[in-house]
Amino acid sequence: MKKSMNKEILIKYLNNNCTDEEFEKLAGWLENESATDVGKYWSYDYWKIFETDLKKRDEKEYSALLDKIHHEINLKHRKDADARVINFKKIVKWLSRAAAILFLPLLGVVFYLLSNSSLQMNNFTDLSFTVDSLEVIAPIGSRTVVQLSDGTEVNLNYGSKIKYPRNFTGDTREITLSGEAYFDVAHNPEKPFIVKTGELNVKALGTGFNVNAYPEDDNIATTLVEGKVIIEKILPDNKIGRIETMVPNQHLTYNLKTGKISSNQVNVENYIAWKEGKLVFDNTPILRVTEKLGRMFNVEFQVADDVKDLTYTVTFADDPLFLILDLMTETTPITYKRIPRKKLDNGTLSKQVIIIERR
Repeated sequence: MKKSMNKEILIKYLNNNCTDEEFEKLAGWLENESATDVGKYWSYDYWKIFETDLKKRDEKEYSALLDKIHHEINLKHRKDADARVINFKKIVKWLSRAAAILFLPLLGVVFYLLSNSSLQMNNFTDLSFTVDSLEVIAPIGSRTVVQLSDGTEVNLNYGSKIKYPRNFTGDTREITLSGEAYFDVAHNPEKPFIVKTGELNVKALGTGFNVNAYPEDDNIATTLVEGKVIIEKILPDNKIGRIETMVPNQHLTYNLKTGKISSNQVNVENYIAWKEGKLVFDNTPILRVTEKLGRMFNVEFQVADDVKDLTYTVTFADDPLFLILDLMTETTPITYKRIPRKKLDNGTLSKQVIIIERR
């Protein structure tokens, strides 16, 4: 093991407080040295430290993590040029933030199984690579494309996630969405495709549609590009009530607070342009603009009350954040300032804060 990787970094990693530089050293070791004989035996030695704790945990947690690793690696082999592919280092980094304590003992188990055939495998019978469900997350500031087992393709927008079964069984194909996604559903008249968003279900057979259901928003919106979808409401007694059957180019919004439904014919390209990295605003209030910019660039906006009545009609295509803000200041009476990021106790930096005020 190289001197650049040491026990102190691992301890900080396990406590989820290593710096980005330290984590790069760990990720580099995992990618370049962990598969060597030295790496395997070192991983096994370190795993033995956690053996007692491992036996106390639910082994399905490890199975789920292994399956996620395989799923993320499979995403890398997609040929869609627009999909943001995650390399191995980014896979490790993503997993570390989600399950820092679980991951390293898990690696130890993997390397130990690879290099020690004498292990009593019956103790780990449940550690198969099949789980009931998978979850894919597009972190804030990035998009991703997911191919489901039935051939359906899902484009996930910034800060969105879906949960779905590895293989669809039964009479329906059900997934759960938090955030925004575009669905190109594989046609199967015998198994409706259902997107669950909490209070609403969006049901289709084979079609293309967009669903916007971020948990912090008051509205759930569906835009139908082609085919047909049925919007259903989950009633208090868990019964299903049909709200509307949508037709192509229809945009439907459901307000979670009031239960009010609004629907109109739209230019659907305005609602799915995000798949191509475009931001389309059509008389859009500034709060909605900054909300989308915040998700796209992973920043926090603070908007002064006296400019909240401003609206924008403009399209941005892969433009950097501060060019967008500069253009906004040229067309409307606003100014902006950046608040310096602060170093946190764990060595990371706070999120960038941008204040927008009247000029």
